[in-house]
Amino acid sequence: MSTTAARTGRTSAAAAPRSGSRPKRHYGTHIFLTAVAVMWLIPLGWSLFTALRPVASTNQYGYFSFAGDFNFDNFAQAWTQGGFATYFWNSVIITVPAVLLTLFLASLTAFAVSRVSWKFNITLLIMFTAGNLLPPQVLAAPLFEMAKHFEVPYSFSDSGNMLNTYIIVIAVNTAFQMGFCTFVLSNYMKALSADLTEAALVDGAGIWRQYREIIMPLCRPAFAALGTLQVIFIYNDYFWPLIFIQSGSRLPITTAINNLQGEFLSNYNLLAAGAVITVIPTLVIYLLLQRQFVAGLTLGSSKG
Repeated sequence: MSTTAARTGRTSAAAAPRSGSRPKRHYGTHIFLTAVAVMWLIPLGWSLFTALRPVASTNQYGYFSFAGDFNFDNFAQAWTQGGFATYFWNSVIITVPAVLLTLFLASLTAFAVSRVSWKFNITLLIMFTAGNLLPPQVLAAPLFEMAKHFEVPYSFSDSGNMLNTYIIVIAVNTAFQMGFCTFVLSNYMKALSADLTEAALVDGAGIWRQYREIIMPLCRPAFAALGTLQVIFIYNDYFWPLIFIQSGSRLPITTAINNLQGEFLSNYNLLAAGAVITVIPTLVIYLLLQRQFVAGLTLGSSKG
């Protein structure tokens, strides 16, 4: 028996990691991620570098040179010439309601298909998920005709229909983003324990109270992650506003760069400054919500 115990002790000692051993370093993964990060940052860095140089310095020394002056004159000129103040406010009018409406409607749908047992919950989830596979460009012409023939009072729209209004852009963005948000939120809600809603049901809580007071507070990390993504998606959208809005004073900020284009010659330093100004709001939102964004993507990943 002592011999067996001795062998077991030697085996355990051999299998146990040494106290002085270092954890394995994944150098290949770090190198790959660093290379990918650099590749993604090169366009932004190059745009910022070009925007800080006057066009005279670029024409004299070339784009691949550090010689010449560096200042913020291009940013001031782009902001004034492009009318970024007006276009930025238009983007706020479109983005904020569209994001809030998308998250609210998607949370209701996700709650219905993930926390309530009924006949068509799986069918409804498949329909919302399948909607993401349809290219938006396919529905551009039908949606334009629908908006054109949807008559409204002239006090509501100066065109007499839904064209040239913020509402049609908000509605279309909400419709196309709901499938993705419903899919993500439904998977997140399924990972929550069923005991929570069962206990609330025993205590007399109805469906609406379970959704409002139990599920919604637990989904805050998911809402933060989806909210960040939706702000970026809808804010950067160029396709739908260009189709539905015909008045230049109502276009979002993504179209403001067109005002910096010359008729025969383009100032690429000025265009770079306009592009950087357009990117700044999304970068600020992501940096402010970075912790919540990462938490929303990782929470629930290890739940069975």
